[in-house]
Amino acid sequence: MPALELKCFSSDCPSRVLFDQIADKWSMMVLAVLDDGPQRFNAIRRRLEGVTQKALTQSLRRLERNGLISRRVVSLSPVAVQYQITPLGRTLQPPLRALHEWTLTKFAEVEAARRAFDAAAGGSALAEGSEHRQFA
Repeated sequence: MPALELKCFSSDCPSRVLFDQIADKWSMMVLAVLDDGPQRFNAIRRRLEGVTQKALTQSLRRLERNGLISRRVVSLSPVAVQYQITPLGRTLQPPLRALHEWTLTKFAEVEAARRAFDAAAGGSALAEGSEHRQFA
């Protein structure tokens, strides 16, 4: 294994922080929403069911800081902010689409693996939770 790859597993490798920020579920979903074109904050939030205002704000800031999206103030009354994917962010679209496609095509297999794991573990995640309480 090349030295560069080994360094990427090091806790002080800056690529780990970038990977964490890109692979974050909300970041990936924001990029998917923005694939349709520029969107305002509330439009993004409506599309991402379950995201909090705080989580979305943090995700948008990280994506902007990393150069993957841009933020533009729109002179309306009231003033609005619009986000869009940058050319750098567009380079992430093919691998993100591939990952999304994988989740859709392999979901049934993953569900079967989960059921088998839960059955072997004694039933379900609920049983696993009670098991932890016994040893706590």
